[in-house]
Amino acid sequence: MKILICGARGFLGRHISHVLQDAGHEVWHGVRQPKLPERLTDPEEIAINYAQDTEPAIWEKRLRSLGQIDVIINAVGILNETPELSFDAIHRDAPAALFYAADRCGVKAVVQISALGGTNEAEHPETMTGYMRSKRAADKVLMDIGPGGLSYLILRPSLVVGIDGGSSQLFRGMTSLPVLGLPGRGEQQVQPVHVDDLCAAIALWLADENRHSMVLNAVGPQAMSYRGMLEIYRSAMGMPAQYMFSIPMPVMRFAASAATLLPQNLLTPDSLRMLEQDNVADATSFATHLGRPAKSHKDWFTGIPDHMLASSAIAGWSLPLFRYALALVWFVTAAVSFGLYPISGSLALLQPLGLSGAPAMFMLMAASTLDLCLGLATLLWPRRILWLMQIALIVGYSGIIAIYSPEYYLHPFGPVLKNLPILALLAYLFAHQTDTRKDTK
Repeated sequence: MKILICGARGFLGRHISHVLQDAGHEVWHGVRQPKLPERLTDPEEIAINYAQDTEPAIWEKRLRSLGQIDVIINAVGILNETPELSFDAIHRDAPAALFYAADRCGVKAVVQISALGGTNEAEHPETMTGYMRSKRAADKVLMDIGPGGLSYLILRPSLVVGIDGGSSQLFRGMTSLPVLGLPGRGEQQVQPVHVDDLCAAIALWLADENRHSMVLNAVGPQAMSYRGMLEIYRSAMGMPAQYMFSIPMPVMRFAASAATLLPQNLLTPDSLRMLEQDNVADATSFATHLGRPAKSHKDWFTGIPDHMLASSAIAGWSLPLFRYALALVWFVTAAVSFGLYPISGSLALLQPLGLSGAPAMFMLMAASTLDLCLGLATLLWPRRILWLMQIALIVGYSGIIAIYSPEYYLHPFGPVLKNLPILALLAYLFAHQTDTRKDTK
């Protein structure tokens, strides 16, 4: 079949694409509208923009340009709203327009990746988050179109586990820390499902020539507490038990609101509210559809050595930590040279180089400005060339000191000797820097 996956560069989209291509389907990838046309590197990619593509006519024209599409899979989603991206546009308006266009263009089936709601969702819809309301609105549009038209599979997954998944990477990083704070007591209920099972459910449904429309809660075989899930992640990395402490929920809600200002989308007010509402369901229907039980937590990371899981998790937080620490060194050095330390004392340090008066002041201010720029670049522009420049600068400084002020090598405070751990840190940053940016939608 000819299949269009919207959100093909995301975590779920990538995995779904691989499984369907392996099954022999012709897969087209709908990816977020690039700023430049040349960003479309795959001949079977088509540019989409859910923030703008909210009219059926837009999708109808696009679908007809591709020829006869048999199946559309909607795997686009956001966890946090921005001024440019709203839940209503991304989860409701664009998918609804897509579904209407699909029906008009003779698409046979649609797979909608929705989300599992809280256990009290049906009885108390007013407790639903903006995220969940927008998902349910799109689900309803698809179900209303379905009778007499296209068939649909609406999958409502709980937390999705996968080695390259954003939430899984976050949880591994969190549980690799020496200590960890829990929202409340960590007793909130979750029921993670592995991405392989989600993909298998889609492939099985598409392989059935007599496929019937259905709404399926995609969940793992057993519910567990949030704390228990984190302990499973920790155990998978071969690490001993972690010390966990409780964070009062009012504090967590404040932190979730503040976190929306940071470049992340996993800790948000909506995600915290959904966690509080318990994210579980009966696993029977999903297991029946798969023809087997879904993967248990013992099989989440089968075949991946625990030390590799631990190394990648630790790198996830240690690399930013090292960058921030290094930037702080440059900022403090700049501030000290700009005047926190007496200027006369700083100028005296330049006298062994034969500098005094205006040339010495110029050199001091130039070096201070360079330190400030390096601090900013360390935070905002991490690149291999930047780490090499800093290594060269420190080696150069150390060489000049060795020639003109060798006594500092024997100073009891070790001001030059302390360059060694900084050089080691820079070497670590250089080794782990990829200088690549990947699209995730």
